[in-house]
Amino acid sequence: MEARQRVEHALRHEPVDRVPFTVYEYKLPQCAAERALRNRGLCGVMRVSTYVTRRPNVKETQFTCRDGERTLVRRYYETPYGTLTTLHEPAGFTTWYRERMFKRPEDYAALLFYFQDEVYEPRNDWCLELQQNLGDDYIVRGGFGLEPLQTLITGVAFDIEDFCTEWMDRRDEILRLYDVIVAKRRLVYDMVAQSPVMHANYGGNVIPEIVSPTMFTQYYTPHYNEAAEAMHRSGKLVGCHYDDDCGPLAQVIGETDLDYVEAFTPAPDTDMTLHDARAAWPDKALWINYPSSVHLRTDEEVESVAFGLLDELDTCRGLLVGITEDVPEHRWRASFKAIMDGLDRHASEHPERY
Repeated sequence: MEARQRVEHALRHEPVDRVPFTVYEYKLPQCAAERALRNRGLCGVMRVSTYVTRRPNVKETQFTCRDGERTLVRRYYETPYGTLTTLHEPAGFTTWYRERMFKRPEDYAALLFYFQDEVYEPRNDWCLELQQNLGDDYIVRGGFGLEPLQTLITGVAFDIEDFCTEWMDRRDEILRLYDVIVAKRRLVYDMVAQSPVMHANYGGNVIPEIVSPTMFTQYYTPHYNEAAEAMHRSGKLVGCHYDDDCGPLAQVIGETDLDYVEAFTPAPDTDMTLHDARAAWPDKALWINYPSSVHLRTDEEVESVAFGLLDELDTCRGLLVGITEDVPEHRWRASFKAIMDGLDRHASEHPERY
């Protein structure tokens, strides 16, 4: 099977010759080791937005400065109700936010305008051309953005501590923003469903210490299900990026219409094993993140853990192993090879599970 075909089959719980091994596009530099891995069937995951977001009435400007060894970027968002600012630090493959938009209660009017001003334009031709150019050893994944409430928890609007304080002190203001974002998200469900991608993520990084099962059921589940309805009408799949401890939310995640759980990281790095996840979500494909801590072990242990993860399950259908976190530069070449060795050995020794 070609790498992309193997991923598509696994997401649909269809038979595969072996468990797919995937990696986010920017975590695999082009080199001889990367080429050898792709020749063995490694599939790159190219994450894109299938639509462009514009805010025609918000003027955005930014300035870059140096603070010792650090580069800092100050961004300004001018609205008719005041100017919002953020401060972030580019850090390799990620960005560290030092300040988010909300600074004081008077910022709510500008935040409301910022979210109300969003308009969207599909870019289907661009997505189709991208997939064609990447070929069969990459898969293109779409996205819906963060869930409406999660947009306010881990997006650019609020620092997490500020969100929690405002949720208790001025929840009506938070919910006004939430209602606007809900309406905006509904504008893109069909847009993503009608794009060339066969699957899309809807948010993620939900923190169970902040989002209780009751909050999840009220503020997350309905939006997953609306997006899933749109995607399913077009024969597409929708999933979510859950890489934190999932135990407290396992039941309510299982009650959603999501088709797959992406980036789930099994023990020893979180509070659930792969066996636990399959028991909690029997109808969902499990697209796991290989436990990050294990990359630091010997090659033999990395291979053994990969084999052992698969051996926890009675069937390997609906299972994918991915790399969704950074891996130490000195380890990824040997570790990725060892993971593929473990996956291939399991398929060879237990073909009946595929």
